[in-house]
Amino acid sequence: MDIITSNKNQKIKDLQKLNRDNSYRRKKGVFVVEGIRMFVELPVDRVKQVVLSESAWNRYKTELAHMGFNTEDESLLVVKDYIYDSISQTKSPQGLMAVVECINYTMTDLLAVCGREKPPVYLILESIQDPGNMGTIIRSSEAAGVAGILIGGMSCDPYSSKVVRSTMGAIFRVPFVISDNLLEDIDLLKKSGVSLYGAHLDGTPLYDENLNKPVAFLIGNEGNGLSDEVAATADCLIRIPMSGQVESLNAAISATLLAYEAYRQRSFQ
Repeated sequence: MDIITSNKNQKIKDLQKLNRDNSYRRKKGVFVVEGIRMFVELPVDRVKQVVLSESAWNRYKTELAHMGFNTEDESLLVVKDYIYDSISQTKSPQGLMAVVECINYTMTDLLAVCGREKPPVYLILESIQDPGNMGTIIRSSEAAGVAGILIGGMSCDPYSSKVVRSTMGAIFRVPFVISDNLLEDIDLLKKSGVSLYGAHLDGTPLYDENLNKPVAFLIGNEGNGLSDEVAATADCLIRIPMSGQVESLNAAISATLLAYEAYRQRSFQ
């Protein structure tokens, strides 16, 4: 197998652009994942390209075959370790990278679960800008049984490398829609019988609410919370009770607590 030895190789340039350019990822309809943990989670049929450092190739080529990858395919690239380090987005590269086709969920996909026996829970994210928060929310959503996530406003790209790493594989399993018109998509949820709860400091206590029905939680920007126009779409504003002098919680923690309260009410009442 030929080993790529130059950063000037066009395939390497394309990988570098995918890593740093959100619009380019959208145009191509793909995103990049790294590390053996993510490879174990990968839907092999959606993988467009695999890139390995020379040392990772020697270490993992048998394991990759067991995962279902064709190690003879021309879409599998092996590069010198120093080349891989130059395109990696991690501090301690493991030498495994894959270009994966995005799963383009739609509002129809999200709304399809409304007719099922168990009432769905959705998260609606407005301008969540920290990639770590976004990734944690996606990961927590899987754990709490969230049916889908609506992402809008000035939110960060859920397919950026930092978000993808933070999801720990949940990005492959949790449906989410990147909304071009958040208010319109919120209205679609409301018309489908979903009750909207806005996380807000002026809200009523979370634990006073009956959440055993189709619900969506509105989560706002880390610094500014929900915008007035998005907050106005809520059927009810709620807050998470807090002790001490803490005024607010991290957006990812708030989303997790809200989703888990709905999960608790469905599972243990």
